[in-house]
Amino acid sequence: MHLNFIGGEWMHGSGGAVNLNPSDLDNAVGEYARGDAAQAALAVDAARAAFPAWAMRSPQDRADILDRAGTLILERREALGRLLASEEGKILPEAVGEVVRAGHIFKFMAGEALRLTGERMASTRVGVDIEITREPVGVFALITPWNFPIAIPAWKAAPAMAFGNVVILKPADATPGCAWALAEILAEAGVPAGVFNLVMGPGRVIGDALVDHPGVDGVSFTGSVATGRAVASKCAALGKRVQCEMGGKNPLVVLDDADLGKAVNAALNGSFFSTGQRCTASSRLIVTAGVHDRFVAALTDAMKALKVGPALDPTSQIGPVADQAQFDKDRDYIRIAAEEGGRVIGGEVVTADTRGLFLAPALVLDTTPEMRINREEVFGPVAGVIRVADYEEALAVANATEFGLSAGICTESLTKARHFLRHAEAGMVMVNLPTAGVDAHAPFGGRKASSFGPREQGSYAREFYTTVKTGYVG
Repeated sequence: MHLNFIGGEWMHGSGGAVNLNPSDLDNAVGEYARGDAAQAALAVDAARAAFPAWAMRSPQDRADILDRAGTLILERREALGRLLASEEGKILPEAVGEVVRAGHIFKFMAGEALRLTGERMASTRVGVDIEITREPVGVFALITPWNFPIAIPAWKAAPAMAFGNVVILKPADATPGCAWALAEILAEAGVPAGVFNLVMGPGRVIGDALVDHPGVDGVSFTGSVATGRAVASKCAALGKRVQCEMGGKNPLVVLDDADLGKAVNAALNGSFFSTGQRCTASSRLIVTAGVHDRFVAALTDAMKALKVGPALDPTSQIGPVADQAQFDKDRDYIRIAAEEGGRVIGGEVVTADTRGLFLAPALVLDTTPEMRINREEVFGPVAGVIRVADYEEALAVANATEFGLSAGICTESLTKARHFLRHAEAGMVMVNLPTAGVDAHAPFGGRKASSFGPREQGSYAREFYTTVKTGYVG
């Protein structure tokens, strides 16, 4: 049994749950403790007790500990990558890549502990100075999803701790293994008792308990729009800081003048890699009439050539869907798209030597912007294609969504590329690149229903994890 980590101690929960391998449902990754509301409260108490000393700890000490954690993550990339591939379903190269990203995040944020700056300005009163400083906030609850089970916990926990805060991590029920491994590494790296706490279990129990607890000062959440809005509403009523990342319905625009090879590669990667289980995935392919047929033919050939199979099989290019609920949801959306008039290419259940959740990528042609496949987040290897007349219509269709996380355009026109960069209603915009794929040191976040609160990652993380103090000295 893998236990919860509270106040520097490994603790049994109120029960346990088996973590299944989506590549082989007859294989268990491990058994993990499931906490309850009382254990969540215990973690808050441990974090509050640890906060004063950690907040006043030398920035160099915090930097050294986080840097050591980053080194341990990178040294164990292969083992952690196999664990991630086994519990989440990413193929091994993608899984190892995610682990490396987590290691780099810790090392970057170690530096941010030393780069936190203030400001000095003159007062309107003679002989008075103004000093503006940033200080840690307190206790943060981190509620993370299953699709990036080590990178997202890293980009939430590392900046929080770098700036002197303490945290309680509540990982997704489907992928507790990587979170547990991260807790083990942080303890080994020297994080003091109570600074980092891990409570595994269902969101409706642990997540709700943490959001409601008066000892939690802020909540960073990544997940569905419905849950994110509920979290944000509760936090607002309770006066807590809140940061929510809630998904997307990201457009990739392909214009007549696009380099066809680049466009196909961008769509193939953005729509189907990581089994399409990325909030930045290209789920709407908006293609102008002059290149539509050639683009669809080339993308279809490339999509059909992808090999779907077990995550640890070196020949697999697409791994399994993460769990049964998501698998069923993907298939439902493919069926709905066909019923609404879409022409589906692919999307079949794939058989393998193991009893896994394997689904062929699906491309849905002849769709309109109003169809559900183009309005609702599927979160699987499914993309709709929308034919448009020209760039102006493409931009209008791209922006006609409640989401605004990522957007992309494939074109050889600098004028149109610059126009799209300025006018796409998204937090991140890509030119001749997949909509998915961002750097660990750059801000991450969107607009509209995709995000709420300050950006994550990079130096911008300080906006959420620190509070500004204005001091007057006479």
